[in-house]
Parts: sequence; C-alpha cells; structure tokens
Amino acid sequence: MIISEHPSKLSLPQTNPGVATVLEYLIIKFPYIDAQIWRQRINDGKVHCHDGALITAQSLFIPQQRIYYYREVESEPCIPYKETILFQDEHILVAYKPHFLPVTPGGIYVNECLQNHLRSTTGIDALQAVHRLDRVTAGLVMFSVNPETRHRYHYLFETRKIHKTYQAIAKIREGENLIGLEWQVKNRIVPSEPRFRMQVSAGETNSHSVIRCLQQSTTKALFELNPVTGKTHQLRVHMQALGWPILNDKYYPQLQPLSADNYSIPLQLLAKELEFIDPVTQQPRSFCYDGNLSLK
Repeated sequence: MIISEHPSKLSLPQTNPGVATVLEYLIIKFPYIDAQIWRQRINDGKVHCHDGALITAQSLFIPQQRIYYYREVESEPCIPYKETILFQDEHILVAYKPHFLPVTPGGIYVNECLQNHLRSTTGIDALQAVHRLDRVTAGLVMFSVNPETRHRYHYLFETRKIHKTYQAIAKIREGENLIGLEWQVKNRIVPSEPRFRMQVSAGETNSHSVIRCLQQSTTKALFELNPVTGKTHQLRVHMQALGWPILNDKYYPQLQPLSADNYSIPLQLLAKELEFIDPVTQQPRSFCYDGNLSLK
C-alpha cells in the first residue's frame, strides 16, 4: 500500500447535501471509494481537521470546515521522465513537467506527481501549484513558494491576466496549405459522457482560443495555441472542432479503450510559454521552455 506523504484537503460545502456526519459526506463525495475504506481511514486516524483534531465516525458535518486526509493506492506507476526547474525565487517556482506526470495527486497517482517531486527536491513543503496541466500534456507549471503571496498568483489565472502559449501537432489532409493562417475559436464547452470528456454544445460561448499554423509537412502541421479562457480540455476540443485533433489524443475525437500509457507516443501538446506582470514585484515575467515539438 502506498500512502501519500502529504495530506489532501477539501472544504465541506456551505450547503449541506443531506448528511449528518463528515463520514457520510466523504462517502457521497467520493463514490468510487468504498465506504468501508473511509471508515477504516477514520479509525486509523488518517482523517483530521485543520487544527489536527481527528475526525471520528460521529464527527458532525460543519459547513466550510477544512478536512485533511491521506490518499492511498495499492501501487502507482513510476513515470520514466524527470521534471526540470527553470526558475525559483522567494515567491514562485516554474518547472517543466514531462508528459504523463500528473501535477498533483489524483487517481492512481499519490506520490508520483510534479508537486510532490518538487517538494522533495527543494525541501519546501508549502510548495503548491497555482494552475494545472492535463497529466498527458507536457510543459511549464508555476508553483507558489510563499503562502503569504500565493493568492496573488492564483488571481492571475482567475482573472486571465496571464498569457499562455502552447504548441500542438496534428495530422492534416493532403493538399492543405495552412502556414500563416489563424483561427479564432469561440464556442460553448460542457461535460460529456463520461464526464471527464468535454464536448461543444449550443448556448452562450464560454471558451475562446487563438490558433495559428507555424509549420507543416505533407502529413502533419505544427500549431501555436493561445487559450484566452481556461476550460477543461479546451485546446484539445478546439483543435478537434477545427478538424485537426491533436496527435496521439486518447480522448478526442473518439474515446479510446482504457489502456496502459505508451510512453513512446505522448500527446503532442506542449505548454511552452507563460507571460505576465508579477503581482508582487510589478515586473514583467516571461518563461519559455526551450524545446519544441517536432514534425519528424
């Protein structure tokens, strides 16, 4: 059994969903975790409040109370790629995340994630990601080092005051000449079935991306993508909507059967650049990953 070295945190909702205890809420919050597992975790002292007081099976549901627990899995894969720290100061750290490595714990991944790797190598237990990348996407991720200024960097992403540049490779049709063309993609993205997969729907626009073609060969093209909004899987859905789903995407245009990761064919999507005005120093910041996706 692999147990997380760091606790996961959740805040109980303001509106009670119809439960009496914290245990009952955890059971309905995480339907894929057997109720007996939560009972055992609580009995073993692995669930506690912000002040360290242990949650018991009788602990009452209190709206907005913060609950901490330690995720467990039978085993987890070891990702055969290493992250790289590009920048670090007293407030932030920017790192390159390889394909297949999750940013934070989730699913079958507990300690094998970028956040825990960096906490271990830097010795900074307070290190916390201020945004996310899909596990299968490679590229730059920014972390907060100082809890006192963390909210300022979260605010950058919440208010869209950070410019993000991605690269992607997609197959193209014979005879297409796309170099230099630009597309403004605006539509409504909503959850599909299963809910981790997104789809375009009728209704008010809630997503916006700017996409350009930089290079092409006879069968593939390299695109630059700038997401204006930040919906789940936005760039993957927008590339599919244009008719060029990103190469090696197991979700789009069709959901592929569940299978083990094939490290030789990663999703061809790279979060290449972050640009913003630092909310603490008021200085312009620009971070760029030197590597590029290749059409070869």
